[in-house]
Amino acid sequence: MIAYKYRFHGHSSLRYVYSHGKSERSHLLTVKYVINTHRKNPRIAVVVSKKIIKSAVGRNRIRRRLYEYMRLRLSDLNNIYDVVLIASSAELQNMPYSELCSQLDSLLEAAHLVKFDKN
Repeated sequence: MIAYKYRFHGHSSLRYVYSHGKSERSHLLTVKYVINTHRKNPRIAVVVSKKIIKSAVGRNRIRRRLYEYMRLRLSDLNNIYDVVLIASSAELQNMPYSELCSQLDSLLEAAHLVKFDKN
């Protein structure tokens, strides 16, 4: 699980990212992000709606998988961002982790949040 100092909650924080942030979409996820100069660490939030998957177990599984991916990629972020990952599909629940990583890598690179070496 990602450390508490890298997570954020609350309607006002999310509302700020939703209204002032930029977004990048794929058929599985939406990434909303805004640069945060007042913080020393990037903050991550994951949102999985009940409309996507009814079961709390399924929503928590998606949430855990996305937080784990972001925990491993925190050092690759270009700057201090507030990032919200919004799940758009229930496919994320049973998708192989390697495929999930490749989807998220391409999405974060398209949003210019990270830059991966192609070595």
